[in-house]
Amino acid sequence: MIASQNRLTRRTLLGAALAAGVGSAAVGCARAGTTSSSDSDGGRTKITMWTHSAGNEGELAVYKQLIADFNASQEQYEVVQESFPQESYNDAITAAATAGDLPVLLDMDGPVMPNWAWAGYIQPLGLDAKITDSLLTTAVGTWKDEIYSAGYWDAALAIFARRSVLEKNGIRIPTLDEPWPIDEFTSALETLKGAGYDTPLDIGAEDTGEWWPYAYSPMLQSAGGDLLDRDTLLSADGLLNGPEAVAFFTWFQEAFAKGYCSNSGTIGNQEFADDKAALAYTGSWNAKAALDTVGEDLLILPPPDFGTGAKIGGGSWQWGISSAATGAQLEGARAYLEFSFQDKYLVAFSDSQIVIPATDSARQASTYFGADGALVPFAELSASAAVLRPATPAYATISTTFETAAKDIMSGADIQSTLDTAVADIDANISSNDGYGASS
Repeated sequence: MIASQNRLTRRTLLGAALAAGVGSAAVGCARAGTTSSSDSDGGRTKITMWTHSAGNEGELAVYKQLIADFNASQEQYEVVQESFPQESYNDAITAAATAGDLPVLLDMDGPVMPNWAWAGYIQPLGLDAKITDSLLTTAVGTWKDEIYSAGYWDAALAIFARRSVLEKNGIRIPTLDEPWPIDEFTSALETLKGAGYDTPLDIGAEDTGEWWPYAYSPMLQSAGGDLLDRDTLLSADGLLNGPEAVAFFTWFQEAFAKGYCSNSGTIGNQEFADDKAALAYTGSWNAKAALDTVGEDLLILPPPDFGTGAKIGGGSWQWGISSAATGAQLEGARAYLEFSFQDKYLVAFSDSQIVIPATDSARQASTYFGADGALVPFAELSASAAVLRPATPAYATISTTFETAAKDIMSGADIQSTLDTAVADIDANISSNDGYGASS
């Protein structure tokens, strides 16, 4: 499914600026909307369904089969799918909300969900708890103690390496229980640079957008910092600009200054495939290509421990029901979603997209992530090290602000003042929106 790292960038948060700009005026527009309740020619209640998957043939093939199976399984409802290019999907949702014409079913990136719930785009999911309880915690979207979204999979990040390269250079192979401490990791990068790798680590910094907080804020969290106070959801002060954050970003800045990392490579995993980078910080979506290129020499390793354990990002695309859906449409939407969470569909998504199925039973049946699968380390990392991005309507502002600050620091900006400015911007957004109801 994902031919490059940038594909993940779009998967994990499309149109961040959209959500950042949603204010109280937009709430009224979204809540005033109604969804058409027209029936199909067969007299069934039509369930309109929008996805971000246009152009993704593998994913669309699974949806086509799933929808056909559901429509054939009963005579009350007809699910009708429309797919949008990923780049324009969020704009389409916003326009539909403003016009009062949201679809019944819509997918969304996990971090976007709280903003759409706050803005009135979506309603609590209302699925059987047996389904949501069986899913990975990172595949369930909760805001204010209500489940608003659920997904069929999650992705995971890791470091790719060649066993032969590490052994040749006397570098310890880390494990999930004993990842590289940051000093050991830095020493390994220095060793690899001395061994002839101009850029030992492809960290993906040439990418843009949501890749930055998805990939690098877990490193910040590993160091003891964070994007926001998760207890109050009202401020980033002391977490994004505290001593732990400064320590992480000092390492981050020095990694570029010393040539361990670069932002001038190609998006994806090509430098590692060509053995121009000894290590690659990347995701499960690139793993099959790496296996095909490197074979049994491939190692899938945890990221380094910056102080509080190795961390990776969690949370991917999930499904929700628009707030405009009522009556038979609401019942049909829930019936479809409950039907869709069968393991056979989760396995099909996993095998076609190289993502981790959201249930343990589907994972065991998948080609790559079951007990004997070549990509089991990703599932282990997801289960033990994944951290969700903060569940707040302010997340889009947090995402773009973090990216800007991290890129400035990468380029040599003063770390403390840059982080202080980022905190001020995030806190101002939250304050101007009355805390997004965090305390209510």
